[in-house]
Amino acid sequence: MSRDNNNSGRPKKPRSSTRNSDSPRSLKSGNSGSKPFKKSFPKAGERNSDSKRSGDTSYQARMDRKYSKTEQEPFITNSGEEKKTFGKSAPKRGGSRPKSFDVRDKYERGSLKYGKRPGTEGNERDQDKARSFVQKRRFKKVEQDVHKDTIRLNKYIANSGICSRREADELITQGLVEVNGKVVTEMGYQVQKVDKVVFDGQNITPEKPVYVLLNKPKGYISTTKDDKARKTVMDLVANASPYRVFPVGRLDRSTTGVILLTNDGHMTKKLTHPSFDAKKIYHVTLDKKLTNEDLKLIAEGIRLDEGVAVVDQISFIEGKPRNEVGIEIHIGWNRVIRRIFQRLGYEVEALDRVMFAGLTKKNIKRGHWRILSEQEVNNLKML
Repeated sequence: MSRDNNNSGRPKKPRSSTRNSDSPRSLKSGNSGSKPFKKSFPKAGERNSDSKRSGDTSYQARMDRKYSKTEQEPFITNSGEEKKTFGKSAPKRGGSRPKSFDVRDKYERGSLKYGKRPGTEGNERDQDKARSFVQKRRFKKVEQDVHKDTIRLNKYIANSGICSRREADELITQGLVEVNGKVVTEMGYQVQKVDKVVFDGQNITPEKPVYVLLNKPKGYISTTKDDKARKTVMDLVANASPYRVFPVGRLDRSTTGVILLTNDGHMTKKLTHPSFDAKKIYHVTLDKKLTNEDLKLIAEGIRLDEGVAVVDQISFIEGKPRNEVGIEIHIGWNRVIRRIFQRLGYEVEALDRVMFAGLTKKNIKRGHWRILSEQEVNNLKML
């Protein structure tokens, strides 16, 4: 029986290999004349189309059901707006949106028309009420402390600004505090406001330090009391603090500008003493133009009754006539600027202090005051 009639179904092996076959796979399989084996990868929608199991669906069909052309409504926290139902189809691109279509960006941007987010009007009113309530409670607490006859020693020390109450207890137990000349180590010791309390060799007061900056108008004197019943700066700052404050330095009745009032005696002594060089700048308006020769004489120093009045700087004001000058000094003699110009034959028509120890009257109207910020107080303490 010949090999040609072989019914095994096996392919006939060639006697010699052919190098010019179309595919290198044919060399291995022996199908030199047949096409190379290549199975096409099914497309996304056809992968499981020939599955024999009933109920089996393609991957693309499952994805279409999961991510259908419907959009979920974004979560809206505003209870006042009408909520959209889940699964409602989105409007076509370029088409008009339905009236009930509320969007997330409106909620995220807030109601720009009224400058507030939806649903926050009531919260803001509640916050304002809470804020005013806290301020009133604090002011009442301060007033109660002011009118009390006695006070605990640790609170007395803490109110003076030395340390906290807990630290004051440690100072008391260490025997570093004296009351009326006697060392007190008892916890909870009550003292009266008339008692003399000494810590580290210095008298202390139970009042918290207060610093009030006033833009003094014309016609007020810089004293706490006046026998002639004239208006004082204390009338302008009557509601500034529950504690009694005192002016730092003095301004003439006709002089306007910045003046500081405080109950901090140490700060008052520091700012008024010439050795600390607290700078003061004045805007001077004269009855006539100031000559360049007199300007140089004032810069060199004018001799007065107390001695030579040293002027730190003096110059004409840019954009102003020659009868207006700016002068900077640190001495605190009585009416010193007026006497300097009077010695040279000038009369001061208006005198305004624009700066004192780095403090200016910016944003303070004439006759108004403000409390110094914590940063400004720290700057004063660093002088």
